[in-house]
Amino acid sequence: MDMDKRPPVDGGDGCLVGVIRIPVKIVAVLVVLPVRVVWELLVAAGRAAYRHVLGPLYVHVLQPLLRALGWLLTTLLKLVFVWPWVGLWRYVLVPVGQGLAWVCRGLYEQVLAPAGRILGTYVLYPLGEALAWIGRGGMRYLLAPLAKGVTWIGWVLGMSLFVWPWVALWRYVLAPVGRGIAWLAAAVYRYVLTPVGHGLVWLAVAVFRYLLRPVGLGLVWLVVAAHRYLLRPVGLGVAWLAAGLYRYVLTPVGQVLLWAWGVAGRIVAALWRGLKWIGWVLVGWPASRVYRHVLTPVGHAVREVWRTGRAAVREARASVRRALFGTPPVEPARSRARTLGSTTAADAAPADEISLPRRQG
Repeated sequence: MDMDKRPPVDGGDGCLVGVIRIPVKIVAVLVVLPVRVVWELLVAAGRAAYRHVLGPLYVHVLQPLLRALGWLLTTLLKLVFVWPWVGLWRYVLVPVGQGLAWVCRGLYEQVLAPAGRILGTYVLYPLGEALAWIGRGGMRYLLAPLAKGVTWIGWVLGMSLFVWPWVALWRYVLAPVGRGIAWLAAAVYRYVLTPVGHGLVWLAVAVFRYLLRPVGLGLVWLVVAAHRYLLRPVGLGVAWLAAGLYRYVLTPVGQVLLWAWGVAGRIVAALWRGLKWIGWVLVGWPASRVYRHVLTPVGHAVREVWRTGRAAVREARASVRRALFGTPPVEPARSRARTLGSTTAADAAPADEISLPRRQG
């Protein structure tokens, strides 16, 4: 095996690819880039609208409205279709049914059951015994002989009407006629149908051998020749043309469109970063500086003034209470204990401790 052999290297794309690629790049930059920019702007606008308008509108307006509407519809449906039937069942049908059941139970226990026992014991049972005795005697001495006679007469009539005529018809009419028809059918089959069948078979074999088979072979040869000398060359030509079109036209156009889409994406990303930087420079950075260097010191100063004023009000209230009632004010526990989040101001000095007056005498 020769190790020096290397696969042949494909040549360049050729001048045709270059001629097609340059106009396609120009058209892609002029068409795809504006479309990509408009698309990105629409996506950003849609996201902003969903985040700041549609989402809060659904959460704070539509969702409570739908919940209230659902609760109102549920209450109305219950009021119309559930609660009336529940009340009817609970307060009308159930008491009426219980009363009817109680009445029927009492009627059965107090009236029907005793009447049934009396009627069965003193009327129905003796009547049944008498009917049974009469039936046994009539069956033995009257009905049994009568039934035997009627049965014999019926058998004779049935045989005379439905059996013996049909037997005679079969034996003396149908059987001879059937044997004659069978002989005639055998003669027709042997001397008519068999020769005709042989003739038809010979005719079918001759038609197949000298007509259908040559025609079929000619059609097969025609189909093979059409496939070999017409359809196959045409198919190969169409396949070659499609491969050349894909390789030298569609592939360069697709590559150019892909490159243009990537370039448009990078341009849009750069524009977005520039807009973000401009927004930060014009709005974000001044707002952060104002918050840090103006609003925060002002808030701290207001907090210190509020704490100092509150301490002064507490001292004045304690002095007034001491002057009026002569008892020392009780400092709240929360003023002595440091709570979560509270700070001790530098100018808020603790009040002087006041000793309790001693009792004299």
